[in-house]
Amino acid sequence: MAQAARIVGKVEYREGDGPLIVIRPGAIEVQTTATDATLSWTDGETHGSAAMPLSDFRRSVAEGRIKLGE
Repeated sequence: MAQAARIVGKVEYREGDGPLIVIRPGAIEVQTTATDATLSWTDGETHGSAAMPLSDFRRSVAEGRIKLGE
């Protein structure tokens, strides 16, 4: 089940072996599994999503860069 959240600090992800990409601040949905968190967002007409290790997601929440339930 997806959970509402908000990016409020610097959160980055990597596509393959490419450079780190910053997810813009704002509303997101988060879907978690035992190992990963998938973040989804819309930015105007653009839809984006990124998967990150669950440990990185939990660190972002603990450090206040992602606020859950918003």
